[in-house]
Amino acid sequence: MILIVSIASAACSSSNTSEEKTSHTVKEHQQHSEHVNGDIREETASNEILPGFLKGKSEDMQVIYASVAQNKELLENIPCYCGCGESAGHKNNYDCFIYENKENGKVVWDEHGTKCGVCLEIAAQSVSDLKSGKSIKQIRQPTDEKYKSGYAKPTPTPEI
Repeated sequence: MILIVSIASAACSSSNTSEEKTSHTVKEHQQHSEHVNGDIREETASNEILPGFLKGKSEDMQVIYASVAQNKELLENIPCYCGCGESAGHKNNYDCFIYENKENGKVVWDEHGTKCGVCLEIAAQSVSDLKSGKSIKQIRQPTDEKYKSGYAKPTPTPEI
């Protein structure tokens, strides 16, 4: 939506040169971009700094995103059952929230999880189960069982 507004504003404005319009649009979207599947990705300095697209979202959702960032190993071993494996190329539940962890510590967050109850539920339950002392394998089995029918094909998460 922001991109459309920027393009519309630039197209309607006659006071800026074409070069100025392009420069403004590029600057505006350096850290906040929308991808082919419609999910916004945003880079922050670390996994402790939540992305701006969470502003205005529920506190529960923000807590889930923060928890996902602290539980990479767990959620990379838990599949998602919302169909994002096929629609967005996700490989596991972690991908619904974080697109990339860079070597310099920066994180590229993915907005997909904000729009999907299945993603949020799987992440929240998995983190809760881990905190209660369950192993990743003990978390994975009931997750697979719960979502095996009535949900989309799981992401291609390797077996444990």
